[in-house]
This record gives sequence, C-alpha cells and structure tokens, in this order.
Amino acid sequence: MAEVELGKVTHYFGKISVAAIEITQDVLSLGDTVRIKGHTSDFLQKIESMQIDGRVVEEATVGQNVAFKVSEHAREHDAVYKVVE
Repeated sequence: MAEVELGKVTHYFGKISVAAIEITQDVLSLGDTVRIKGHTSDFLQKIESMQIDGRVVEEATVGQNVAFKVSEHAREHDAVYKVVE
C-alpha cells in the first residue's frame, strides 16, 4: 500500500469529530482512503462525505480546505496521506 502526501490538518472539531485539512498536493475524492499521522495520531479513514465551506463536494484539489468526519482524534499539523493501491 503506497501513500501520497495530500496535505495537513488545519483544525479538529472535537464535538462533531470532523477534521479540516488543507490540500497541498494531489486530489481527494469520495471513496478515497487517507492516513492521518502525527506525534500521537496514526489511523486510516475512508472519505464517505466531505464539505468545502458548508457545501457537499465530491472532489477537492490543491489549495482547497476540506472537512470530513473522522473516527479518531486528529490534531492540527498532522500530516494527511492518500492511500494508493
């Protein structure tokens, strides 16, 4: 399983378990699996839905900030990688 760096976590909303990330490389699409890795974080997350500025989107590209639900606690500055098979 290869990984491509996608961006970094810019904010984590704990009450609703949502991570906001800034995409610096590549494209993130619905159905992709990402790995969120930091000093104390390391987990995989399948993207089932995501939003940009409150609008539901199917794809996010470089320069966009996107938010999606996560199963574990993410932290600001955690690296986000797209899992490529």
